[in-house]
Amino acid sequence: MKDTIMFCGKGGVGKTTCAAATALHYAAEGKETLIISTDLTPSLRDIFELENDANKEKPARITKGLYLDEIGSEEVKEMWDNKFGAEVYEVFSSFVDIGYAEFIDFVASMLPGIRDEFMVDYIRELSESGRYERIVWDTAPAGQTLGLLRMPSIVNAHLKPAPRIYAKLRTSKKRKRSILEVIKGWDELSTKDIDFLKNGVEFNLVTIAEALAVRQLDGIFGEFQSHGLNIDHIIINQVVTEPDSSFLQSKASMQQSYISEIATRYRQNQRIILPLFPYEIKGIAKLKEVESVLFSNDYSVSPYPP
Repeated sequence: MKDTIMFCGKGGVGKTTCAAATALHYAAEGKETLIISTDLTPSLRDIFELENDANKEKPARITKGLYLDEIGSEEVKEMWDNKFGAEVYEVFSSFVDIGYAEFIDFVASMLPGIRDEFMVDYIRELSESGRYERIVWDTAPAGQTLGLLRMPSIVNAHLKPAPRIYAKLRTSKKRKRSILEVIKGWDELSTKDIDFLKNGVEFNLVTIAEALAVRQLDGIFGEFQSHGLNIDHIIINQVVTEPDSSFLQSKASMQQSYISEIATRYRQNQRIILPLFPYEIKGIAKLKEVESVLFSNDYSVSPYPP
C-alpha cells in the first residue's frame, strides 16, 4: 500500500465520489487522512456537504482523522513564489521592466506547466512530511490530469539545454544564487516529482461502462505507460446490478458487453464494480455505502450471475 492514492478518469464518472469514500475508509481505520483536490472546479466540499461559508480553514476538518484541502491558482502562485520567485525575478527584472507582483502573476498564468508541476510537488512534500498516513488525491478530468502527470518530465527535458541560454543573461549581483544554481534546483525538483509519481502513488482509474469512456481507456493507459506509471485498479462505476424494468435490463445488457471488453483488454488490472445507486451520493452516510463496496473482498468482474 502506497501512502498517496490518486483517482483519475474522464469528467463525470465518479472520481470524487470514489476518492471521498476511500478517504472515509482510511480515517475510520484510525489513519490520519487528507483528501485533496487539484481540480480547479472542485466538488469535495459539496460531496461532504460542507457549507461554503463554514469551516474555511485549510485543511478543513471533516470528521475525526479526516481533513479536506483544495488547491487553487493562488496556492500554486504562492508555492512557486516561495521556492523560486525572488531569485528568478532578480534575473528577469535585469532586462525586463516588470513589477514583482505582475511577474508572479505572469509566471503562474502564462508559463506552461508551472501550475501542474507545483501541484505534484506540493503533494509530494505533504507525503514526505509524514503529517498524514494517507493522502487521497482527487484529480481534474483525464486530459488535464495527464497534462499534470507529464509536466515534471517536460520541465525536466526543457531544463537540460537551459544552462546554455540562461548563463548568458546579464544579471545584478544581488542574487544569493546564480541562475544556473536556480535552474539546477528546479531540475532536481522535477526529478523528485517524477520519482514520487512512479514510486509513491497508487493510481485508480474510474470509468463507466459506455462506449466513449471505454474507447478512451487505451489512450489513458498508453499515456501513463509512456511515463513509466502503472494503473493499479479500474473502478467501473454506475453499473446496473438490479435490472427490474425493461429499460434497466436493456441498459444492463449494454453495460455487460463493455464490462466484458474491459475485463478482456485489461486482465492485469484489478477491476471493481460500483453499482448505480438510486440516489445522489452526498454526505458521509451515503459515502459509507460506496466505501462498503470499494473495500469489500468480493471484487467481481461481473455483477451478474453466469
